[in-house]
Amino acid sequence: MSTLLEVHPESPQPRLVTQIAEALSDGSVIVLPTDSGYTLACRLEDKTALAKIAQIRRDNEPHHMTLLCRDLSEISTYAKLDNQHYRFLKTHTPGPYTFILEATSEVPRRLLHAKKRSIGLRVPQNTVLRSVLEELAAPILSASLVLPDHNEPLEDPEWFPRAVERQVDMIVSTGFHAQNPSTVIDMTGDEFVLVREGLGGIPPELED
Repeated sequence: MSTLLEVHPESPQPRLVTQIAEALSDGSVIVLPTDSGYTLACRLEDKTALAKIAQIRRDNEPHHMTLLCRDLSEISTYAKLDNQHYRFLKTHTPGPYTFILEATSEVPRRLLHAKKRSIGLRVPQNTVLRSVLEELAAPILSASLVLPDHNEPLEDPEWFPRAVERQVDMIVSTGFHAQNPSTVIDMTGDEFVLVREGLGGIPPELED
């Protein structure tokens, strides 16, 4: 059974934040809250944890994972940014957006899109997640909490199926949290392209 931690959504307990960060450092797969719902998460460098997440989701495409970063300076370590990218990101971070960007050599090749050599990155707004990122002082790799055999989104840890409790090491609960996909923007080309309108809406720069 996984460890269940009940964390205050607005004022996360420092002791619990430290416990979460230490578990990630030790290779755990953890369910964490984000701006857009609960997610499966692990360290960027942890191949074993990454394989475990792929098994849970039955997804053998690692480039479907998203890198959660603390700020723009951390994003610039893992993605190639010019002035146009930087201005756009500064306007829309932190927030419920996923940005697809050309990756730097700091990103493991197994996580890259085979053709674009790109990766999805986010600077989340969620208070608990930001606290964990600060404590860990490193990015977190994440994937939506989607189970192949369940049509309904998993929005309340109190009602998570036993399958989740058996397969992850820790569940960080902030209570009911609706699953609302993030807005996805492809920034790999000359023009920025809206891939999916989600929780962040359509940025004014991309409106017709």
